[in-house]
Order: sequence, then structure tokens, then C-alpha cells
Amino acid sequence: MTENNTRRFGLVGRNISYSFSKKYFTEKFAAAGFEGCTYENFDIQDIQDFPTIRFENKDIQGLNVTIPYKETVIPYLDSLSKKAALIGAVNTIRVTKKGKLKGYNTDYFGFKKSLIPLLQPHHKKALILGTGGASKGVAFALDELDIPYVFVSREATETSISYDRINATTFDNYQIIINATPVGTSPNTDAFPLLPYSFFTEKHIAYDLIYNPAETQFLKKAAAQGAQTKNGLDMLIFQAEKAWKVWNK
Repeated sequence: MTENNTRRFGLVGRNISYSFSKKYFTEKFAAAGFEGCTYENFDIQDIQDFPTIRFENKDIQGLNVTIPYKETVIPYLDSLSKKAALIGAVNTIRVTKKGKLKGYNTDYFGFKKSLIPLLQPHHKKALILGTGGASKGVAFALDELDIPYVFVSREATETSISYDRINATTFDNYQIIINATPVGTSPNTDAFPLLPYSFFTEKHIAYDLIYNPAETQFLKKAAAQGAQTKNGLDMLIFQAEKAWKVWNK
């Protein structure tokens, strides 16, 4: 199958030269014979620059959104899918036939699909490290899987506990630990969330949304205690394929 009509897609984020999406979609288009399709990075330092992207690229048909704009992009959109509205974060934007921007969240789908094969009956509850846009998609997926969770942030709030509250009892009660922060991402690969890693066991899942490096310090330290580990690559592939379906509605 060959597509000759030009179709442009892209990624909005900050400092995204490392981006998975551009390489993934460029290779996908080449392999599938989508000759007119292109994918590019729109690297902006502030979300206020988002309208400029739209104004200068009127032929764009779809966008992905990454850190740190998954929440702040919402006011610039014309509408949201039901799930994106419930989640409160957007990582996929479709340009409708009328030129309107509609926001979707495919992160939750990618995370959920990649987590399900790991789950055992003893995996009852989860800790979500981080409270940003990425953590919201994770929380929505856990809700759909009927897995209770607690957010962890640097300072305790009404909706989260702080890292210094985590102890052996926490690890007994929460068997799935998910890093939804950027801590440990390349090039800062020596960094890791401040957890008491000695409490990980073979009954725990350590899941890192980061995919570069493939094994973060968070995953290495958890694996050293026998925990089952998973990085974010499969999640990214699943969410990218879901985004492609959204753009082709």
C-alpha cells in the first residue's frame, strides 16, 4: 500500500532530540510504504509557543505531546476525548477535518497493555512515583484494572505521601512500584528515586516509564533484590500505535 498524499505529524515537547517517537514513526512510514508521511520534532521552551507551531504548520494532521506539556497543552485545544478529560492529561492531538484540535490520552492504554502480562494474584496495590501528567495516565489504567494506588511526591499533600514515609511496611502493602518521574533518564543515568531498595522482593514489580536507558538505576536496584522489572519501551510502542489509529479515524 502506498500513500502519495503528504501527511505531516510531529512531537511537541522540551529538549526532545532524543525522542523515541520521531525514529519510530519515520521507520514505520518507510516500512509500510507511507511515502507522503513525515514526522518531526517541535521543540519548544514554553507551552506559550504552542500556537506558533499550529499557525506555521497548518497542514499538520496529528501531534504527540511529551514532558512537560501533557497538562499545560489542554487550554490550547478545542476539545478532549472523554478519557483525556477524566485523566487530565493529553499526549495525542488529532486535527479534525474542520481544523479543530482534539486531545486524547493513549499513555494509559500503552501502560495498561504492557502491565497486564506481569500481574499475578499477589500484586494487589501500587505506588506511583510522581504526580505529573505521566502519572495521571498510569493512575487511570490502574483504576481500570481495579488496582488501588497511592501517589508519592517529594512533599506530602492531600493526595500523596512523601518519599521519607516509605518503609518496610509500605513495601509489604504495595507490590507494584511505578516510576512516573523523569529521574534516571539519559543523560542523568546515575540518578534514581530515593527509595529503601532493600525492601524490594521477588514478589514486587518495578516498572519504569523511562526507556532510555533500557535499564535505569531504579530498575537495576530493584532487580538486585529479585524484583520483576519492566521499562517503558513496550508502553511507548503501544501508545504510538494507538495514536496512529486516532489520527486515522
